Amino acid sequence: MKLVSWNVNGIRACVKKGFEEFFSKVDADIFCVQETKMQISDSENSQDIKEIMNMPIFNNYFSYWNSAQKKGYSGTAIFTKKEPISITYGIGIEEHDKEGRVITLEFEDFYMVNIYTPNSKRELERLDYRQIWEDEIRRYLLDLKKKKPVIMCGDLNVAHKEIDLKNPKTNRRNAGFTDEEREKMTELLNAGFTDSFRYLYPEKQDAYTWWSYMGHAREKNVGWRIDYFIVSNDIKEKIDEAEIYPEIMGSDHCPIGLEIEF
Repeated sequence: MKLVSWNVNGIRACVKKGFEEFFSKVDADIFCVQETKMQISDSENSQDIKEIMNMPIFNNYFSYWNSAQKKGYSGTAIFTKKEPISITYGIGIEEHDKEGRVITLEFEDFYMVNIYTPNSKRELERLDYRQIWEDEIRRYLLDLKKKKPVIMCGDLNVAHKEIDLKNPKTNRRNAGFTDEEREKMTELLNAGFTDSFRYLYPEKQDAYTWWSYMGHAREKNVGWRIDYFIVSNDIKEKIDEAEIYPEIMGSDHCPIGLEIEF
């Protein structure tokens, strides 16, 4: 089974920058998207939204969208070849769910959870909220894990270890590399989950998924690995491959992939 995740930084912009070609070529069984920045509730009034939702590349997929209440902000989507048993939007907490950051699909063998984690922002103005979010998401994933294995993916807005970004020393207290955020990732993994990429490639350097638009960062590969496929430990041995597609443009993030056997 091939799974793909991509923060597209606005799907309407990304479809003009190679999204269709990559989506068709990678031929994923499940394709998760974060930061759609699209209000599905406006689909009847917006021609471009209708065109995106009805793109021919989605013909063989069931699609599920979760939009933020705030227009042009956040949002997630999942495209799956196999129809899920159930679909859940959010985690059942209004404070967190209004931003369209979580979609969960239940399949026979596992739960697929697509997550777009809030950024702590400059001056860490949202770090306190982020800590609350992390605790609630961990509880949510652990509840799912009691029922069947879990695969979680998305832009988690944290570089877990120093190996996961180019300049760890100068970014120590910046959003995405604070001690608090990194510790929350450690708590999640210690609760029974595995970072699929580091499971296969524990020492691989210069493997990044996000680059600033400033200073030719992508050209120089001055990046961060903040996009993940996380699996519950009971299925980590089923992982065949974990991929990063740095050559795929269209966003400040690149897609990532997971191949896993059930």
